[in-house]
Amino acid sequence: QVQLVESGGGLVQAGGSLRLSCAATGRNFNKYGMGWFRQAPGKEREFVAAISWRSSTAYADSVKGRFTISRDNAKNTVYLQMNSLKPEDTAVYYCTADEYGRAGPYVQYDYWGQGTQVTVSS
Repeated sequence: QVQLVESGGGLVQAGGSLRLSCAATGRNFNKYGMGWFRQAPGKEREFVAAISWRSSTAYADSVKGRFTISRDNAKNTVYLQMNSLKPEDTAVYYCTADEYGRAGPYVQYDYWGQGTQVTVSS
């Protein structure tokens, strides 16, 4: 069983940066694929970024070049560095984990965090 706890959300002006963190409990974190999704009010949840157990990465087109996902297996933590934020990035951001180490928008992730709010003002 894995528990995921996100942190680092908040209010930022357009053009600013935030770094989200997701701390995972449980064993064998280094074998998990990790991802970030987001859901804006009135919209469906959408894929943002993911990193496999081998540290291969995948990004949504809307965040490529602005967001960077990374992981620190020693700390059981995955990060999402968000730069050049836009008002349309406003959403609740969720951390996810896949026990088979996969990463990508179509993976059926096994575990989800509670989410952290990111608000970008114009």
